[in-house]
Amino acid sequence: MAIETVAHLNFRGTAAQALAFYQSVFEGQLVAVTYSQAGAVQDPAEADQVMWGQVTAENGFAIMAYDVPSRLAWSAGENPFFVSVRGDAEDEIRGFWDKLSRGSAIVQPLAPAAWSPLYGMLKDRFGVTWVLDVATHYAGA
Repeated sequence: MAIETVAHLNFRGTAAQALAFYQSVFEGQLVAVTYSQAGAVQDPAEADQVMWGQVTAENGFAIMAYDVPSRLAWSAGENPFFVSVRGDAEDEIRGFWDKLSRGSAIVQPLAPAAWSPLYGMLKDRFGVTWVLDVATHYAGA
């Protein structure tokens, strides 16, 4: 079993540009899934914004990003990032979730999602937002 921890940056409508910029700096592969591609559009004006994106490079650089939907509060100075823990084993991710969730506020319960066998989000008792999921290969739309 393996996990990795990656900074997950939050934007309001500029995640695609930010990811492209980071790719230009660090090189590597950029993958971005829009709300439309994921079948998760709640506001048609945000359909082409990034629901999930990442840049990964052979040199070890990795960063994730998404566009916070307008229905959720967002301020660049208040919630600019998440800590994302991605693993390849459901039982390991569930174990981390069970421990992290003690005393936490659950934002999205740990459950299957369209893009992952398990995905969940919580804000721990220290105010840090964690995203945990089982990583899968995204083959594109």
